[in-house]
Amino acid sequence: MSPTTSETAQGGRRLVIVESPAKAKTIKGYLGPGYVVEASVGHIRDLPNGAAEVPDKYTGEVRRLGVDVERDFQPIYVVNADKKSQVKKLKELLAESDELFLATDEDREGEAIAWHLQEVLKPKVPVRRMVFHEITKDAIREAVANPRELNKRLVDAQETRRILDRLYGYEVSPVLWKKVMRGLSAGRVQSVATRLVVERERERIAFRSAEYWDLTGTFSTGRAGDVSDPGTFGARLSAVDGRRVAQGRDFTSLGQLKDGSNVLHLAEADARALAAGLADTAFTVRSVESKPYRRSPYAPFRTTTMQQEASRKLGFGAKATMQVAQKLYENGYITYMRTDSTILSDTAVAAARAQVTQLYGSDYLPDKPRTYAGKVKNAQEAHEAIRPSGDRFRTPAETGLTGDQFRLYELIWKRTVASQMKDAVGNSVTVKIGGRASDGRDAEFSASGKTITFHGFMKAYVEGADDPNAELDDRERRLPQVAEGDGLTAEEITADGHATKPPARYTEASLVKELEEREIGRPSTYATILGTILDRGYVFKKGTALVPSFLSFAVVNLLEKHFGRLVDYDFTAKMEDDLDRIARGEAQAVPWLKRFYFGESADGVDVGEGAAAEAGNGDGDHLGGLKELVTDLGAIDAREISSFPVGDGIMLRVGRYGPYVERPSQTEGETGHRADVPDDLPPDELTVAFAEELLAKPSGDFELGTDPETGRPIVAKDGRYGPYVTEVLPDDTPKTGKNAVKPRTASLFKSMSLDTVTLADALKLMSLPRVVGTDPEGTEITAQNGRYGPYLKKGTDSRSLETEEQLFTITVDEALAIYAQPKQRGRAAAKPPLKELGTDPVSEKPVVVKDGRFGPYVTDGETNATLRRDDDVETITAERGYELLAEKRAKGPAKKTAKKTAAKKTAAKKTAAKKTTAKKPAAKKTAAKKTTTAAKKTTAKKTAAKKTTAAKTATAGKTAAKAE
Repeated sequence: MSPTTSETAQGGRRLVIVESPAKAKTIKGYLGPGYVVEASVGHIRDLPNGAAEVPDKYTGEVRRLGVDVERDFQPIYVVNADKKSQVKKLKELLAESDELFLATDEDREGEAIAWHLQEVLKPKVPVRRMVFHEITKDAIREAVANPRELNKRLVDAQETRRILDRLYGYEVSPVLWKKVMRGLSAGRVQSVATRLVVERERERIAFRSAEYWDLTGTFSTGRAGDVSDPGTFGARLSAVDGRRVAQGRDFTSLGQLKDGSNVLHLAEADARALAAGLADTAFTVRSVESKPYRRSPYAPFRTTTMQQEASRKLGFGAKATMQVAQKLYENGYITYMRTDSTILSDTAVAAARAQVTQLYGSDYLPDKPRTYAGKVKNAQEAHEAIRPSGDRFRTPAETGLTGDQFRLYELIWKRTVASQMKDAVGNSVTVKIGGRASDGRDAEFSASGKTITFHGFMKAYVEGADDPNAELDDRERRLPQVAEGDGLTAEEITADGHATKPPARYTEASLVKELEEREIGRPSTYATILGTILDRGYVFKKGTALVPSFLSFAVVNLLEKHFGRLVDYDFTAKMEDDLDRIARGEAQAVPWLKRFYFGESADGVDVGEGAAAEAGNGDGDHLGGLKELVTDLGAIDAREISSFPVGDGIMLRVGRYGPYVERPSQTEGETGHRADVPDDLPPDELTVAFAEELLAKPSGDFELGTDPETGRPIVAKDGRYGPYVTEVLPDDTPKTGKNAVKPRTASLFKSMSLDTVTLADALKLMSLPRVVGTDPEGTEITAQNGRYGPYLKKGTDSRSLETEEQLFTITVDEALAIYAQPKQRGRAAAKPPLKELGTDPVSEKPVVVKDGRFGPYVTDGETNATLRRDDDVETITAERGYELLAEKRAKGPAKKTAKKTAAKKTAAKKTAAKKTTAKKPAAKKTAAKKTTTAAKKTTAKKTAAKKTTAAKTATAGKTAAKAE
C-alpha cells in the first residue's frame, strides 16, 4: 500500500493530478512554485473496449465481457491505448516528486479516476486526496491544506455501476443484433429513456381528438378606464343553467367524456345559438373573490434544473449545456456543475445577500437567509448547488465572458441571487358574470386576474415553462375594479371551437424532468443518455421535440416482451436504490451482482431485499438472472417484434435496411407489395391514407420507354444518391475488364421527380455534356452537370451556371459573355438564403438557412451548423436553428487532425536516427558535449510533443470521462 500519512520534507516537490488540461492551467496559477499540476486527460484506465484489448491470459467469457463473472465479478482493467504516453509522463513526474495530490472531481466518477491513478502509478510517496467544488484561489489553497483519504465506498459504488452497465450492455445488445439490426445497443438507463419516448408516441397514435365549443365575451363597465382600472375585460363561458361547460380536461384520450363527469358538452350549433340569444342580454357581476398571491423564489440550480432552464430560456440541448458549464467551472467562474444538491454554503449565501442589497436595495432582502432542502433521493449533499464561484459574485458584465458562456453564467448568477430575495406578493381575483339568454337559459362567465404588488425575487429571475403557451409567473392580468351587483354590457360574444390535443412529445428538458421524477438513473448522466439515444438513431428531433424512430419501436417491443423487468420503470429505480445502498455501505456489491446476473438461487444465496432477481419478462413467469434471459432466445420471433399494424391489412415492418409498409399478397407464399417509409417520418403521422400513398408510388425500376436511336430500354430509378435515369444494356454486354461498357446515366434535375419524368426528359439528360460551341481560338465549350451544380467548361477553365435549364438553352454568345467576365477567386457570389429564422439570442444577428456544398446549414454570419438528418429546411423552427448554433459553439473550433503532427514526429525521429548514426566519437570531450546537447534537444521535443497531444485530446478525454 502507498504511504499516506508520512510527512513530506519541507520545501519538497508536490505533483497535483487533475482530469483536464484546462483545469490544470487554472489551478497552476493558484499554487506556488513547489507544485507541478498535470492532467490525466480523463480516464487513464477502464474496462476493455473489445477482446483485442484484453491480455492474452484471459479467455472465453472473460475476454468477451471484460469481467470475470465466475470470480466475484473481477473487472479486467486496461490502460487506454491513447493514454499510455500520458501515463508514462505522469510516472516520470511522480518519480521527481515528494508528494502526490489526486485532485479529480468530488463525485463517484472523480473518486474512481483518482483510485485508478493510484493503482496505475503505484506511488512510493505520500498520497493525498484533494477535493474542492470551485476553482478559486482560496478554495484550492484550502483543499491543499485539508486533504483527505480516498473514499473506497465511492470507488466501489462506481465500479459496481460500471460492471452492471457492462453486463447489461454486452449481454442484451447482441440480442438486438440477432433479432432487430446490427450495431444497436441496449443500456440500463438509455433503454428505459427510449421506452418513455416510445410510450408517449404510442399515446399520440392511439389518441382521438374531441371537439367542444364555448363562448368568450368582451364586457364593459361603462367607464373610460386606465392601466390600473381597465374599462373592458374578457371572460369565458363557465356554466349554463348551473352545469359546468366541458373543457379539454373533461375528455379521455379516445375523445369521449370521462365517466361520471356531469358537464355540458356544447356542440357548434348550440354554442352559436346561445351566443345569438345573449346578444342583447344585460349582465351583472355575481361574485368577486379575491385571494392573496404569494410566490417564493426557486431553489438554486442543480444539474437537472440547470439543463431544463438552459433548454427553455437559451435553447441549449443538455449536452451543449454541460459542455459550456464545464468550461465555466474549469476556468473558475462557477462551482462544480454535476451536483444533486440545492444547498448554498454560508459564504455563498453572504455573497448573494450582499448583491441583493447592492443591486436591488434592502427592501428585497429577507430578514433571514433562505435555505433549500434537497428533493433528490440519495443526493450527494456534500456538493453545493451550482452558483457563481468565490466569496463575492462577479456580475455577468464583470466576467468578460461572451457568447454561450456569458448567457449560461448570467442564468446561473440570476438564479442564485434571486434565491436569496423576498417573495413576490399580490392578489388573485376571480369575477363571475351572469345573464339570461332570450331562450331562458342562464349563462355564467368567469374571468381571472392577477396583480403583483411587490415583485420580490421576480426582479431578478422568472423560471421558464416547458409549455410554450403557459403563462409565466410574472405575468399580470388586470381586471376592472367591480363589485357584486354591478351592471355590465357585453360588447361582443363569440362562439369558439376547440379540439383536444394529443399529449406533447418530450423535449430534452421535459424528458430530463421525467427521468428525475421517476428516480431513474443519476442526474449527472442524463446529458450523456440523451446524446446516446439521439446518436443511435432511436430518437430524432423535430424542432425541440424528441420523436422516436420506427427502429426504437422494434427495440422497445422486444425488450418489453422478453426483458420486461429490465425496462420496467420501478425496477430500474429500485436498482438505483440498491446501488446507492452499496455506496453507503449498507449492501455488498458481489452478492448483489450475483443475484442480478445468475438469478435468485445463485450459489444458494438468498435474494432477500433488492429487486434484481426479478429481471424476468413482462408476464412474470421467468425469475431467472440476466444470463439465463439472454441465453434462451428461442421464444423471440424477429418478424413479430418488428411488425406493427397500420390498418386495412397494411403492416409497418422494421427491416435491416430501414422501415417499410407491406400489404399482404392475395396469393399464399408470395411476398406482399412493399414501399419504403421515410426515416424521418414521425410514427404518429403514418396513417392508413399515407401508407396507401407510399404503396401507390412506383417502386424499383420505372420503365420510361425505348431509345429510338439504340433500341435500348430507358428506366428511372431511385438510387442511394437520389433519383436518376439510365439505359438497360443487353445481357451479353461485358460489364468488367478492358472491354466493359457502362450504361449512360444521369441524375434528375431538382425540378424533376420519378412521378413526372418522361422519356424525352431522360434522353435530354443523358445527352449531357452538350457542346455549346467554340471560342475564337477554336477551343470547345461544353455545358455539364456536376456534383456542385451546372457549369461551363472550356479547356481547364470552368464557370458556374445559374440554373440547370441553362444546360440546354445557353448559346455560344451567352457562354462567351460569361467567360469575358473576370473569374471569381475563392467563393462565388453568395446564394440567397433558403429560409430566415429570426435573430439569434446569443450573437443578436439574423439567422438564416443556406444551401452549402455539403447540404443545408444554419448560420448567423459567425457560426455555421449543418442541419442534421432529421432536420428539414421547410419545417425547421427558429428554436431548432438557435439550438444547432449553440451546440456548434459549445464544441469550439474543429480539432486539426494529428496526421501532420505524426508525420513530423516520424520525420524528426528519422532525422535524429540519421544524425546519431552519422556521428562518430572523434574525441571524448566533443562526444560528451554533443550527447548533452542532443539529449536536451530530444527532451524538449518530447515535452513539446506531449503538450501538443495533451492539448488536442483534452476535450475528448474529459467527454469520455463523463460519458460512462
